[in-house]
Amino acid sequence: MSLEKDDVHVVAPEVVVSFLEKILPFDTLDRKTLVDIARHCRIDFFPKGTRLLTAGETELTSLYIIQQGGVKAFLEDDQGEVALKDFRGEGAYIGALGLIRGTRANLNIEMVEDTFCFLLPREIFLRLLDEKPSFAQYYLKSFSEKVVNTAYKELRHHKVSRRSHEDLYLFSIRAGEVVKTLRKVSADLSIQEAAVNMARYRVGSLLIHNAADPEEILGIITDRDLRSKVVAAGLDYNLPVRDIMTGPVQKVLSQTICFDVLLKMMSTGIHHLAVEQGGRVIGVITSHDVMLLQGHSPYYLFKEIRSQARIVDLYALAQKVPDVVRGLIKEGAKAGNITQMIAILNDHILERMLTLLEQEMGPPPLPYCWLLMGSEGRREQTFKTDQDNAILYADPRNDAEAEAAALYFKEFADRAIDHLVNCGYPLCPGEIMARNPRWCQPLSVWKSYFDHWIDAPDPDELLNATIFFDFRAGYGAVELAEELRDHLTERAVKQEIFLLHLARQCMGIRIPLSVFKNFIVSKDGKHKNRLDIKAQGVTPFSNFARILALKYGIKETNTLARFKVLADAGHISDDIWKVAHDAYELQMQQRLVHQLQQIEEGVHPDNYIDPAHLSDLERRMLKDAFAVIERLYSLLGNMYPAG
Repeated sequence: MSLEKDDVHVVAPEVVVSFLEKILPFDTLDRKTLVDIARHCRIDFFPKGTRLLTAGETELTSLYIIQQGGVKAFLEDDQGEVALKDFRGEGAYIGALGLIRGTRANLNIEMVEDTFCFLLPREIFLRLLDEKPSFAQYYLKSFSEKVVNTAYKELRHHKVSRRSHEDLYLFSIRAGEVVKTLRKVSADLSIQEAAVNMARYRVGSLLIHNAADPEEILGIITDRDLRSKVVAAGLDYNLPVRDIMTGPVQKVLSQTICFDVLLKMMSTGIHHLAVEQGGRVIGVITSHDVMLLQGHSPYYLFKEIRSQARIVDLYALAQKVPDVVRGLIKEGAKAGNITQMIAILNDHILERMLTLLEQEMGPPPLPYCWLLMGSEGRREQTFKTDQDNAILYADPRNDAEAEAAALYFKEFADRAIDHLVNCGYPLCPGEIMARNPRWCQPLSVWKSYFDHWIDAPDPDELLNATIFFDFRAGYGAVELAEELRDHLTERAVKQEIFLLHLARQCMGIRIPLSVFKNFIVSKDGKHKNRLDIKAQGVTPFSNFARILALKYGIKETNTLARFKVLADAGHISDDIWKVAHDAYELQMQQRLVHQLQQIEEGVHPDNYIDPAHLSDLERRMLKDAFAVIERLYSLLGNMYPAG
């Protein structure tokens, strides 16, 4: 159905004002401005089924504000398949992005019911953006969120090939939607009666409540508890169930998305979580419930890793991580979600491997901690990033202990590194690995390393040293890593000269944009016409966050988490936090999708992206992300001026 221009009618200004003053962002405008707007508005009627705008074709002359009715916004791919973007109803706007950018419509808009729209002329709308900051901020904020989401969808849709059974729900279903009927029993109930209840209700767990207050949940029992704590131990069935319960029960809020539930289960090893709503427990969500939501479930792989009794059997499991990640990308996961999941799976592979290795070699002569550094330390690994690890062990009390520790941990590190290579984790070209004797040392030596780097920073050595500042405990005696972190934090906050060196090093990375905002790519060689999105795009964000974390004594190592802590503490503005967060995640998403595409093509994954292979939207978003680096450099320059 086509539009008839004669259907546009004059409307009484008071009708327009009474409507606009109730909706964002017009409700931020004064009445005089609203009256002036109203005098320029017209009203139009569009029957159900009308195509109002066609993407890439329709010229925009007005902002459409839905007064009554509803529309759907969508795109069609090359095969004619419709990708529904959203439905918009009363008070929503249509066409603002195209008006601001001076382009044609970017979405198809079709009426899903008879619809009336107010039409605000383009020149009036653009004048409001120029003259009313709060009005402009509303649209710009809205676009930043929508454009980022659209870019992610384009990445998923065009760069990752389709597979069947992709109706995945980890990011759309919340815990409260999965939870079954609440089943709980009194703590005074006998074990046998509790088992009867589990059989009657056909459930694998029961919540245990206070006998005097049924609303107070004390703990939980599972069918595994009945097997291991009662049957296997020969426990009296008549004892109260409180004797075998686990408490306090771990909880998640009902609005928690199931992906975050999964992360909590995998990081804690707890398979049953109570679901809380409005301060009350409404039921239990289990690992089985979550697994049913996804085909290539990370939890299946997690369980397989934990059950292996031989190190060699971990090799093949490590190769399954890309399949899990692929499913997460298709489902809508952003980079922060994906790298978290990769880190958890890699951590479990490492933990299981080192546990089995200890069993082979016998217990270590001293407590030790396997340190993860670089991207592993920040929980920002992509696909098979190089190994960056070390061993930190307790200070020996005598020469005999020192000799025994040196021999044991050398052998231990050599075997562990070889196993990690067989799992698909490449060797570090810079030899920053536990089998390098320099990086397998007692606590006192590690403290001296950090003291040296901080007190007399050598420019060449500092390039490697920054990798160590992002260390975290991967396995073993976590308290050793915590003591080393405390030592580093205490020393770094006092050394402005050291931080100045780090800042200068950070700002030495050239932003890959020319004066005219064109991409700067390699002109020749193996990576001709490509740019290194890790070194030139992602790394400046990590460097900036690390410097400020050291400056303000923040112990977090993850880049996005560092930015969030800095913003919450008032060290950076909320605006910087928001744009840095979006820019960093977009680049990480580009990097992950690029590497996944290479893996599916049988190519070893790298970080070199050809801008010519990106869509217009992706290129624009990437340029915007690089431009954010300039803002970060400006902040660092103010903190640590030249000279």
